[in-house]
Order: sequence, then structure tokens, then C-alpha cells
Amino acid sequence: MPIYEFQCAGCAHKFECLASREELAQVRCPACGASRVRRLWSVFSAGGSASQGGSGCTACTSRRCSTCH
Repeated sequence: MPIYEFQCAGCAHKFECLASREELAQVRCPACGASRVRRLWSVFSAGGSASQGGSGCTACTSRRCSTCH
């Protein structure tokens, strides 16, 4: 099961959560309990890391920005 990063739309709290794809819609903010959370792009959720040949870019999803190369 992957670890995803989220940010709460209500209180702006950032947190990580170990969840399956089916559980993503049920994630709640641990700080305030809100269900409106936004999944953030991170090295882990994008499926790569700088040490494993990934770009480590969290600025885009196209992997074509100046940070990616």
C-alpha cells in the first residue's frame, strides 16, 4: 500500500496516509476531521526518487519542467 501526502482544505494541515486506491475517497484530516482533503504530488506518490533515477520534481506532472531535467 502506498503512502500519500494530503493537505486539508479546511485547516491547511499537511499529513501522510497509508491507503489503498479504494480508501483514498475516505481519507480525513487527522487535525480537524474534515473530509475535504487534496492529494499532493510527492516523490513517493509519483513512483520514483532521486536516488532511484526519478527526477524528484514535485512542481509538475508532465516531467518536462526545468526542475525535471
